[in-house]
This record gives sequence, C-alpha cells and structure tokens, in this order.
Amino acid sequence: MMKPAGKLLGLLCFTCCNIAAVHAQQFQQEFGNPRKPFVEVVAMPSHADSHYALGQQAVLRIIAREGGVPVDGTVVRYKVGPEMFLPDDCDSVVFHAGEALIPMGTMTEPGFLACQYEFRTADGKTSKDLVKLAFDPEQIKTFTPMPRDFAQFWQEALKEARKVPFEAEYHDVKDATNEQFETQLVRLRVGRSKWMQGYLTRPKHSALTAGQAPKYPVVLCPPGAGSQKIYPSDYFPKEGCVYMKIEIHDNDQRLADDAYDAMRHEKCDGYTLRGMASRDTYYYKDVYVGCARAVDFLCSLPEWDGKNVIVTGGSQGGALTIVTAALNEKVTLCAPFYPALCDLTAFLHRRAGGWPKFFSGFYKDGLVDIPAEQAVETLQYYDVVNFARILRVPTFMSWGYSDDTCSPSSVWAAWNEITAPKQKDITPSSGHWRFPASWEKCRAWLKGLLN
Repeated sequence: MMKPAGKLLGLLCFTCCNIAAVHAQQFQQEFGNPRKPFVEVVAMPSHADSHYALGQQAVLRIIAREGGVPVDGTVVRYKVGPEMFLPDDCDSVVFHAGEALIPMGTMTEPGFLACQYEFRTADGKTSKDLVKLAFDPEQIKTFTPMPRDFAQFWQEALKEARKVPFEAEYHDVKDATNEQFETQLVRLRVGRSKWMQGYLTRPKHSALTAGQAPKYPVVLCPPGAGSQKIYPSDYFPKEGCVYMKIEIHDNDQRLADDAYDAMRHEKCDGYTLRGMASRDTYYYKDVYVGCARAVDFLCSLPEWDGKNVIVTGGSQGGALTIVTAALNEKVTLCAPFYPALCDLTAFLHRRAGGWPKFFSGFYKDGLVDIPAEQAVETLQYYDVVNFARILRVPTFMSWGYSDDTCSPSSVWAAWNEITAPKQKDITPSSGHWRFPASWEKCRAWLKGLLN
C-alpha cells in the first residue's frame, strides 16, 4: 500500500505531466510561413518566344530579387554553347540593380544554344537554371535516313504478331475499382515470345440503365523509360473513355516493391542496348509491335465505340505514342509529349540527339557497345523521326526547351517530318516535364476531334 507521502508525490507527478501536456498542446509556431520564395529569379531572353533567326545575337537577361531587394554585386557564373555541348570553363557577369546580362551570341546552323548559369544567394544557397534558345528550329533536319523497306519491315512484323492470340490474363484490382469504374491488371501476349502488362480501367454499366450498354473511346498510354511500376488512373475513365496504361517488360506489377526492384534490375537493366547488332534482334522490335497489338486488344473490347482510338504518353511513352499511331491503322488521335528516341544519330554529327543519347559518350545508357556503323544501320528502323514521316492521323505534340533528356533539337527534328494535321504546344521554360496548362490544351484538342 502506498504511503501518504508517496500518494502526494504521485499526484504531483501526474498533475505536472498533465500541465506540461496542456502547455505543449498550446505551443504554436513563432514565425509565419513565407508566402513566396526569398529569392525570386526570372530568366528572360531578348526575344520573348526564345526564337531567333540564324545570325541574330541573343542576350539572356536574369532578374533577381532577394526578399524583394534587387540583387547587386553578386557574380553569375555561366557556360554557353550548343545544347549538351557546353564548354568546360565558365564566364561570369555581375548583377547590377537586380539584373545581369549574359551575351549568348548566335548560331550559323539551325539548332539550340544553351546557357547554364548559377549564383550564390544571400541565404547561402545556389540558384541555377538551364535556358535554351532556338535558332530557326523549323529548319532542323534529321540525320537519320528513311530505309527503302522501312514500311515493309514493320508491316511484316505486325502481321506476324497478329497471328498470335492475346491469351489475356485478368486480375482484379480492388483498390482501383468502385461503383463507377472497374480496374483489372491484364497480361497480354503481344508477339511470339513477347508479353506486356497493363492496368485496364473501364466505366461500369449499370444493369438498371435502360437501353444498350454504352460505348466509349479507348485510350492507350505507353510508359516512360526504365522499368518502374505503373499505376492505374481514373482520369480518362472520368472523361468517358476506356483506358489502359501498359508496362512493356512484362514485369509482375503485383510483386512487393523490394522483390520488384530486384527483378527489374536483373531483367531490364541496359535494355535499350540489347540486340542492337541487328534490326531483327533489337529489344525495341517486340516493344514497338507490342504497343500496336495493345491497341488491337483495346479495340477487341465490347465497350469500344468502334471509332475513337487515342494514344498518348511522355518521353519514351511519347516515342511509343508516335510509333503506335504510325503502325496501327486503328489509331485516330496521337498526343505525344517530349518524345524520346528521336534523331538517334545526331550526336555523331555534334548535335544533341534524343534519349537514350546514343553516341554521346556522357550517358551510360548511350554507350553503344558495337561498331557505330552497325548500330546506325539498325537504329534507322527504330528512330521516331521515320515513324513521324509515315504518321497519317492528327497529332498534338508538346515539349519544352530546358529539357536535357529529350533535347528540343531532336523533338523538332521529328516534328518537322510530320505531314499529318498537327498542333504544337511549346513551353520554353519547361524541362522534362509538362505544365498543367499544356495538358489542358491537349485535352481540349482531343475532345474537339472525337467522333
């Protein structure tokens, strides 16, 4: 039994703890959260649209404020050169009354000049950015020729793949299924020895709804580069579409993350270089044909409206969007964002090419391990510029200029080859990503062309 003194001590401890807890709950932040960044920087080229004619001199104006006060006396270090071919040494200028002017010079051939700049701010941090300016980009020509048997090669490859049944395997995805939509993970056989997986989301048809089951446009979304997990989305289903996001390596999406990472590294590392010795053995052959077969699968679903087939994706997914639209006659609308795999031999000519930056020498995925002549012979059958040449459907393409993954030079090289009806959306300040406004433009474009 506790003695009176012990009881009193226990009561005091309990009371003190409760008082401390009350006071702890009353603690509040001493200083308010800032509503804007301490350092505000805007880089403005002397031409507002970042476009110049050959021979015109370009100047980059950097405006900076620290806590609203113009930066003054701070040194800006910078490099200027053709994109992805910047010099090793830096030049410098100094801020005066909040402005620094960087003379970027000009170009004598169509392409992009890049400026990489940085300066130390008053809060001890480094502010830096990459800005690229276009010089007659409408005149950028690809270095990749069109093989005479290009169309025949791909028609035969797709014809062979179409002889193979899908053997579709369905797995319910409860967390992405509700009263409006049903989502399933689907595994498809898209070639003799090629399988792909994808999350298929379809609007549900209520048995209480009178009349025939509704029909919908179908949307295929190929993935970006690498072998990461993909995830379902209800964006397009909410827009009244059947939607499938695919994974091109047949990696089991149901695995736990650790097991998935171990599997994908062992199975997929270096896939962009596999089989490059021949056009018939290159890894992307089954991928390109498989994406076209994924469209066939979507068009086999009873929910398809029989008219509208959309393909859209970004980066590698943007490349596969163009490839799929060029290969599969069922596709009606093509919406790539900053497509990869464009103008693949450009680095051999001292101009920035597209991802995977083959022949660049500074990117591990671009370290071609066979003779360049042999690689070039294969890659002309896989370069997206050649698929752009045979596109026949309306195309919306969006890209930015500060992109050092899929260079704007390479994207322009593909864009300039498209003879189909086309609309572009260029945001000079964006890198390897898109602004929401760009997607809204694409969405409006798609809706305006649906039948």
